Amino acid sequence: MNHDDALWGRLVSRRSLGLASLGIAGGALVGCGSTPSTPASPSAAGTPSTADASFPTTVIHAFGQTTINAQPTRVVSVGVTEHDFLLALGVIPVGVTDWYGDQPYATWPWARAALGSGQPTVLKNADGFQFTKIAQLKPDLLIGPNAGMERGDYDKLSKIAPTIPHAKADAAWFSPWPDLLAPIAQAVGKVAEGKQLAAAVKKKFADAAAANPGFAGKKAIFLQNAVYDGNLIAYQNGLSTEFLTDLGLTVPAELDAYVKKGEQAYIPVEKISVLNAADVLIWATEKDADRVVLEKVPGFKSLTAVQAGRSIYTGGELAGAIYFASPLSLPYVVDKLVPMLAGAFASR
Repeated sequence: MNHDDALWGRLVSRRSLGLASLGIAGGALVGCGSTPSTPASPSAAGTPSTADASFPTTVIHAFGQTTINAQPTRVVSVGVTEHDFLLALGVIPVGVTDWYGDQPYATWPWARAALGSGQPTVLKNADGFQFTKIAQLKPDLLIGPNAGMERGDYDKLSKIAPTIPHAKADAAWFSPWPDLLAPIAQAVGKVAEGKQLAAAVKKKFADAAAANPGFAGKKAIFLQNAVYDGNLIAYQNGLSTEFLTDLGLTVPAELDAYVKKGEQAYIPVEKISVLNAADVLIWATEKDADRVVLEKVPGFKSLTAVQAGRSIYTGGELAGAIYFASPLSLPYVVDKLVPMLAGAFASR
């Protein structure tokens, strides 16, 4: 898969990311694990424990429930961002899944200190889960609420080890980060740490918003770095835009008319003027050449935000941090993006 294909695949369709036909026979899977069950009622067991390392614990999810009987020691992240959450909780996984970016151990700069000397095995899921390779790691817990897991995947993975998929049927990819953090923290016996971590991340955003009152009510649009099949791809309110709204910014409702079900807003190039609804535009560029190409798009240089100097180009690491939306990447987003936003609003 070349870089452009990886870029296209990672967020153009959140639901289809990494999905492929399954070619591994169930008989190749060995080991103990959870047994799929009928989803429990809201009052059933599975509410996160208030004490760390409280086992057994039962996590409710889209395919039923999974019970973890003891503190896991060999945790594998089978989703594309979950290793960030594990590392933030102080858990060094024995296996991680690479998403994109060719980072060492699939670990981006904001997470390397937490990884320390860890050297997890790096898995791939571009062609489906590597069931045999996962089993060879002898895991006692598989973490995958951001893995696009289907029922068949879950059944096979559960034969290897207790498996935590996405919490809700319609949220197989990129749920809001607090919704990913809570079940992961519960599964590894770090509920208290998870709550403290969530509070710290939220406070960092709140402090940044308080320090920049001029952000309040300003309209911002986050977009991918290029035109794909004649469309600019933007993120409507509620779709991985918390990093904006938590800073006091708002996402224009004008994007809603271009939203594909379950995906982002696809804005035809001839409708580029829709972006004039924003006071600031944030482009997830990954290299300088991306900006050069964007500037050649018809109508781009005429956009209000561009002419006013309020068009921001992230660069690769900041774009990655925004896409990961994890307890480790989000503080990095605040540190890097807030000064850029402040500079843009002060430009004119």
